[in-house]
Amino acid sequence: MWWTYALLSALFAALTAILAKIGIKGVDSNLATAVRTVVILVLAWGIVFFRGGLAEVHTLSRTNLLFLGLSGLATGLSWIFYFKALQVGQVSQVAPLDKLSVALAIVLSVVFLEEKLTLQTGVGAGLIVIGTLVLIR
Repeated sequence: MWWTYALLSALFAALTAILAKIGIKGVDSNLATAVRTVVILVLAWGIVFFRGGLAEVHTLSRTNLLFLGLSGLATGLSWIFYFKALQVGQVSQVAPLDKLSVALAIVLSVVFLEEKLTLQTGVGAGLIVIGTLVLIR
């Protein structure tokens, strides 16, 4: 079932690029990111509320809060730079370069999480890098 969620994530990520490119026309990219963030904030907390997850907020440890906060900071910076790149570049070049994050995540998972790098994963990450270089030229 995880792959269904991953495919839906990819679909909505693709739509994000197209819709954002249209939405940022003539607008400061930081303002556009702020508007997008408010929508996501309302959506995410709405889902937590309607699924009864608010009762679990007290179970978050300091470590959970620290790393979720850092992850949120990284996400925010990613979005700010992504929207700026979309504003000045073409989606067909920005989106593939943004997806280089997949190969970077694989490398970082090996370094920081001590995940095993298999030949298949290494080749796949290499192909992502090569594909990215082909697409952005």
